[in-house]
Amino acid sequence: MAGCPRGAGVTVDGVRTVTGTDAGVRALDLLRGRAVVALTGAGLSTDSGIPDYRGPGSPRRTPMTHQEFVSGAPAQCRYWARSHVGWARMAHAEPNAGHRALAGLERAGALQGLITQNVDGLHGAAGHRDVIDLHGRIADVVCLGCRAISPRAELQGRFTALNPGFVEAAGLAVEAAPDGDAELVATDGFRLAPCEACGGVLKPDVVFFGENVPRDRVVRAYELVEAAEALLVAGSSLTVMSGLRFVRHAHKIGIPVVIVNRGATRGDTFATVLVDAGCSEFLPALATA
Repeated sequence: MAGCPRGAGVTVDGVRTVTGTDAGVRALDLLRGRAVVALTGAGLSTDSGIPDYRGPGSPRRTPMTHQEFVSGAPAQCRYWARSHVGWARMAHAEPNAGHRALAGLERAGALQGLITQNVDGLHGAAGHRDVIDLHGRIADVVCLGCRAISPRAELQGRFTALNPGFVEAAGLAVEAAPDGDAELVATDGFRLAPCEACGGVLKPDVVFFGENVPRDRVVRAYELVEAAEALLVAGSSLTVMSGLRFVRHAHKIGIPVVIVNRGATRGDTFATVLVDAGCSEFLPALATA
């Protein structure tokens, strides 16, 4: 079914994949009464003002890789200068109707677990209790030397003291980017803050491009999927394997997959139902149903 257009029904491996105008109703019928596990991506948080990497209309972005970050102080200055500006905006993001709907489904016992590729922490802010943060949380900082974890908010205060006026000089017109970043032209002169415990290099405690997701998180996520009666994917293009593997695994072991996303995804081939809709529209309807 590779390349299957949304708006048609196609049979793959004996499973009828439903798309188009009937998809929303079919998805609600399929998920109702089942033990559901959710896998969420950046498309869920766009209505909270956090841009995504690959949604329809998103500009091409080139996030820093792990190899680049650890290459030395110039790359680290560039990353943290951009993050210092971006964090000032991301820190004020609030959960939207999609986050709240998933938290409500958890409280009602309909959602058995949640795996998120997002690092914004908005599931927790919405009241969700059991979340596997597959790629970590931007609100935490890790020292690459002693591995101590500290709050990002504290580091923001240290950056402000070391770089007075930097955020204001960047201006309000700077474009926000995913993962608490911002598009800055000039980052020269930005002063870094070392680990207060050992003087080591600080890095956001998130999985950069080129890094592996910690094994224990992957194992827990597979266990959730295998115990589920349905997998709901919300707001993910499934472009990277860290999320796609769970969709492929669910399909392989016969667990129905519902994908709710604006536009096509890399996992469409494995879906039972494809819903081309926004998460803030569909998920509250699902919670109500």
